[in-house]
Amino acid sequence: VLFSISDGTSYITEGVFDSRFQYTDELNKLGANIKVNGKTAVFEGVPSLTGCPVTACDLRAGAALIIAGIAAQGTTEVYGIEYVDRGYQHIEEKFNKLGAKIKRVTVDWFNYSQKEVY
Repeated sequence: VLFSISDGTSYITEGVFDSRFQYTDELNKLGANIKVNGKTAVFEGVPSLTGCPVTACDLRAGAALIIAGIAAQGTTEVYGIEYVDRGYQHIEEKFNKLGAKIKRVTVDWFNYSQKEVY
């Protein structure tokens, strides 16, 4: 996340997991400029990120998306938060103590879908 909003170009090379950079597509939705080439991610820093709905695909991605949402202008909705809950209990409370404005919302998907049908 820091590389996304830093000046210049930054590189991260992953030597273990082939799918480690799946989350970069979600960061790009927030306005990051990240290109993945094999096991290397190239970050071109942008002035700021903009809030939007994103989905976590694993624990680290979820934590990164929460941090990106805090840094972003506007509102960010992070879905797939169950991944984050496995590794970081009450993460929203901890970030709120540091000055973030995070609110956990439970969505009733069944009723939500029904409303969308009508």
